[in-house]
Amino acid sequence: MRVRIGIGDTSREIELDVGDADALIAEIEDAFDGDTAILWFTDVGDRRIGVPVSRIAYVELEPEQRVSVGFTPS
Repeated sequence: MRVRIGIGDTSREIELDVGDADALIAEIEDAFDGDTAILWFTDVGDRRIGVPVSRIAYVELEPEQRVSVGFTPS
């Protein structure tokens, strides 16, 4: 699943591919409820990105779109 995270006061977005969207949502909600200063995200390629929780403007989840190749029966 493709995830976009908007960073406050900038036009930059962070894009990640994650395997478990529900776990990511729970992690983000816990970070906002707790005392976490930096939230670390890991994508399916093991790339790690740290974002200050106070700077997260939005999180957008986009399901994977399957691309069919060839002919499909009608």
